[in-house]
Amino acid sequence: MSVSAISNAPPPKASDTGAAGMTQASAKAGMDYDAFLKLLVAEMNNQDPLNPTDSTEYVAQFASFSTVEQSIQTNKRLDTMMAVSALTQADALIGRTMTSSDGSVSGEVSSIRAVDGGIQATLTSGKTIMLGGGVAVS
Repeated sequence: MSVSAISNAPPPKASDTGAAGMTQASAKAGMDYDAFLKLLVAEMNNQDPLNPTDSTEYVAQFASFSTVEQSIQTNKRLDTMMAVSALTQADALIGRTMTSSDGSVSGEVSSIRAVDGGIQATLTSGKTIMLGGGVAVS
């Protein structure tokens, strides 16, 4: 008798995933270590007793999962480093005049901040301009 644990296991719920230690990137991936271990236990419980899965397969699955998790963490750190680098470079824009790509907003830059879409310059007038293609600085 062969039972497939993966097809019978429900997908992990948000309440089952131990969100305290989960990064945003791994949340998007849909699985964390707790969910992986639950899946592994379900797989072990539902395996064929006459033809059990080799333990090296479990180790290989865990190693693959660990590699993916480490890649996610590395990408997160690289994103942070790039944001810091962009802010450092954008710091030189404070006090200079900036004009939006469409020419509708222009003024002296009073501050720079990182937002979800990238780097945003706040002008002395209170208006904001996202740094990107077509933005003019003088």
